[in-house]
Amino acid sequence: MRLITISTFLLLSVISTLAATTRVLAIGNSFSQDAVEQNLYELAIAGGDTLIIGNAYIPGCQIDLHVENFETDRPAYSYRKVVGGVKTTTPEMPLSKIINDEQWDIITIQQASHFSGLKAKYARLPELISFVREKMPVKGTPIAWHATWSYARDARHDGFKNYGNSQKAMSDSIATIVATVIPQNGIDLVIPAGVAINNARRIFGDVMNSDGYHLSELGRYTAACTWYEFLTGKSVKGNPYHPSTISPLQARSAQKAAHDAVSGLKKPCFKALK
Repeated sequence: MRLITISTFLLLSVISTLAATTRVLAIGNSFSQDAVEQNLYELAIAGGDTLIIGNAYIPGCQIDLHVENFETDRPAYSYRKVVGGVKTTTPEMPLSKIINDEQWDIITIQQASHFSGLKAKYARLPELISFVREKMPVKGTPIAWHATWSYARDARHDGFKNYGNSQKAMSDSIATIVATVIPQNGIDLVIPAGVAINNARRIFGDVMNSDGYHLSELGRYTAACTWYEFLTGKSVKGNPYHPSTISPLQARSAQKAAHDAVSGLKKPCFKALK
């Protein structure tokens, strides 16, 4: 299989103008930054699709803070947006304005990584979902859950203590939340980025993080592959795009890790529902 690098990006951008556009907004933090702000657009156009990607970003933002920001309409977000492969950043934006910037086809939410496996930290999730549904410009827009990843085994993040500094305990706790709390709140669309990262760890070793919790370049590519397959309904295996910092062999393995994660979902991916 021949894989292309970013050097062919401009040609693919021209071709992609003929493709349908899917608009996706992540209400997140640095983990959504890891997953969607690089590689995802390029994977989509290489597969014949076009994405408009928004990320409502506050570092380490948890569910409770998102709710508080909705309540006060606080201009607290850095709004990152990828259109035509170009990322722009608008500071000091309220969520209400970000949500109304586009007629989004899907909106994703997530928990701060250090609370991602703690059931007690999801008490205000129904409020967040209610606010998102109230503010979305197209009523009935699907909401998906971004299921994030556990930390590296040697992570020094203070929140790792919530899981006894155990990667397995953190992964298991996140899986329990995804299997119980998320569907109980009416969300049945899940982007299994954390599962893909664990799959990739079994291939590459514990090298998917750059600082113990954020993703390395290989980790970011794996997460983007997961989002690509979820959003498009197409297998990412064989997608010709990878950045020049990742080898063709690494790309194939990362794609398989992502594909296996999405294939394991009980519910169909987003495009299959449209």
